[in-house]
Amino acid sequence: MNADEFNALYPVGTPVVAYPFVRPEHPIAVAFRKAADAGRRRGAEPVPCERLDTRTRSVAWSRGHGAPVVLVEGYSGGICLTHIDVVNGGAS
Repeated sequence: MNADEFNALYPVGTPVVAYPFVRPEHPIAVAFRKAADAGRRRGAEPVPCERLDTRTRSVAWSRGHGAPVVLVEGYSGGICLTHIDVVNGGAS
């Protein structure tokens, strides 16, 4: 979905689940969970599959390289729309 399509469907304030780094199905996230389940995770390691239950705080736009991103509450940078799941199809 491009930024214009996202903006037409979802206004600012739409509830979303955002994954700032990798989605949970990404191989890095899967390996991380397996290591944690096996007790091989060190406490200081960052969690690569962070999940944010949040809302959009901007319209989506395309970055210089073409990736569409949006700002969400609780995170300071743009998150790619491929890492955004709209909650219950729901505009606020």
